[in-house]
Amino acid sequence: MIKVRVASRAQAAEDIVRLDLVCPEGRDLPPFSAGAHVDLFLGNGLTRQYSLCNDPAERGRYRIAVLRDPASRGGSAYVHETLTEGATLDISAPRNLFALDETAKEHLLFAGGVGVTPILAMARRLHALGSPFIFHYCARDRSRAAFLDELAAAPFADAVRLSFDAEPATRLDLDAALAAPAPGRRLYVCGPGGFMAHVIDGALARGWAPDQIRKEHFAAAPAPEGEDRPFELVIASTGQVVPVAVGQTAAQALEEAGVFVPVSCEQGVCGTCLTRVIEGEPDHRDAFQTDAEKLAGDQFTPCCSRARTPRLMLDL
Repeated sequence: MIKVRVASRAQAAEDIVRLDLVCPEGRDLPPFSAGAHVDLFLGNGLTRQYSLCNDPAERGRYRIAVLRDPASRGGSAYVHETLTEGATLDISAPRNLFALDETAKEHLLFAGGVGVTPILAMARRLHALGSPFIFHYCARDRSRAAFLDELAAAPFADAVRLSFDAEPATRLDLDAALAAPAPGRRLYVCGPGGFMAHVIDGALARGWAPDQIRKEHFAAAPAPEGEDRPFELVIASTGQVVPVAVGQTAAQALEEAGVFVPVSCEQGVCGTCLTRVIEGEPDHRDAFQTDAEKLAGDQFTPCCSRARTPRLMLDL
C-alpha cells in the first residue's frame, strides 16, 4: 500500500476528471512503465484500477483520469464525488499488463475515449525513445476527449490523428491506418469494447498477426442474460465443495465459504483473482486472458467466470 494525496484535480473533458496523486511527505513514488496502472483502494470498500497517463520518467506524481460511468457500481462515482484536492487514499504500486514492445520498429496507438490514458503514457515514452509511432485518438466529440490541449502542445503533436463521430471528415479510416502490417510493427488499443473490437477485427482482417496486437479492456463484455446455471467448486487441498448459485459469483461463494481468493476489479480485467483449474471446464467471461489461455482451460477468474461442467476443481 502507498499513501497518496490528491495534489490537484481538474476537469479533463465532459464527465472526465483528472487527478494528480503525490506522496504526502514529498518523496518520489515508485517508478512505472508506459501502460501501467495502479489500484485505488476507495473509502467505500471498493478497489478500482486506473491507468497512469503522465510521463513514465516522472517520479513525483501519478496522473490518472476517470470517466464517470452512468452505470457506476460505486467506483467512478466515488472518485468524482469524494476525491477532492487534498484528499488522501491508499493505492497499490504500479503494475503493467499492457506493456510496450520497445524493440518494435514502429507502433500504432489507438485510443477510444478515456482509453487515452495508457496510450498517452505510451506516446510520451516512444517520443523519448525516438521510436516512430502514429497516435489515433477517437471520441464521440471534442467535448468528451480528454487532454486535447496537452496533445496539441506535445512535442509529438504531428503524430496525433484525431477522429470524432460528430465530425464525419475526421472519421477513422482503417484501410489507411492499418495498411502494411509488417512484422516489425505493433498495434496497441484501449477504449470501449465496441471500439476495440472494431480496431482489432479490422487489423486481423487486413493481415495483422494476433501477436502484433496488444490490448487493454476497462471492463469485460457483459455475460449473455439467462445463461447462468448453478455449479460447484471443489477445493483440491481439502475436498470442500462450495456451491455457486445463479446470480452469485464464484468469488462471492468462496468468500462465504471461508476460502480466500484475492479480488480487485470484480470485472475480469485485472487478473488478480486468476485461479488454477485442475478439473472441469470453465466458462470464461474475463477480458484478461488471451484466447490461447482460455482455450487451455487451466485457469479462470472467479470474480466473473463460471463453469460449463457441473464442477470445477480448484488448486486451492
